Amino acid sequence: MLGWTFTGIIFLTKPGYEGAYHQLAIKKYPIDSPVNISSDKSWDEIKLVKSILGLHILVKEEGNSKNIDPDNLQVAKLPSEDKIIKLVTDAIEGNTERYGKIESIDGLTLFTNTGIEITLNWNTLSLSQHGNDRRVIETLYKIHYLQWTGWDIPNRFMGIAGLFSLAMLSIFGFVIYLKSAKK
Repeated sequence: MLGWTFTGIIFLTKPGYEGAYHQLAIKKYPIDSPVNISSDKSWDEIKLVKSILGLHILVKEEGNSKNIDPDNLQVAKLPSEDKIIKLVTDAIEGNTERYGKIESIDGLTLFTNTGIEITLNWNTLSLSQHGNDRRVIETLYKIHYLQWTGWDIPNRFMGIAGLFSLAMLSIFGFVIYLKSAKK
């Protein structure tokens, strides 16, 4: 009960949520010259974006996102590590208190000196970030919702048992209150 109460207070007041769930985005620049694109009929959606790396055509095709090279209209190859670092550094530039500086890179995941992991989704040209604060909040969530085992069925059983216990505790408390009110 104490754990549930404590985590409930955290979820209501949300301390640290702003940074933990900050929506990090690629910095976009104005497109300063006309661009002619001959679109493919299979593309459901087209978006033209300019980042520090240049122009990108972002398309959706049958629900799948693709980053298209505007020069040859083929799927854009992943940039080099240096270019990925340049792209992400440009995105985090305004919030060095949270993101600090990039220390290392592993594929499309970058690690900062403040303990934040930033992952680039090249197909959608989007970023996600995950730090220790978010790990703590996710752990509190698991405690609050009795997700302690890592397996779905035992967690559901614990959740039902916890709700049953809470209901019984409430009923017994109400019965004790009624008995003491009669005296």
